[in-house]
Amino acid sequence: MGAKSHMQVGRVLGTATATVKHPTFKGERLLVVQLQTADDAPEGEPLLVFDRLGARGGDRVIVTNDGRAMQELLGKNTPGRWSVLGLPDTNGRAES
Repeated sequence: MGAKSHMQVGRVLGTATATVKHPTFKGERLLVVQLQTADDAPEGEPLLVFDRLGARGGDRVIVTNDGRAMQELLGKNTPGRWSVLGLPDTNGRAES
């Protein structure tokens, strides 16, 4: 039985760049995201998260560590684990 996927809300702190990276990361946009609790308090250390939805600094994002989703985006052998799944709208409804 596989591990359950995990989704959580976070806030984009900024972007990250790397001069040396895994080949599956080529051309991908990396964000630094601080996960948040239900009351918007920081939870844990910031994460590197792949983004294809165009999130910007300060944006709230819904992120996932679903390995299957990452493999579909970046390839079967990717070591990437977190990606932006959606951007919550201003009314609190999630858009994906």
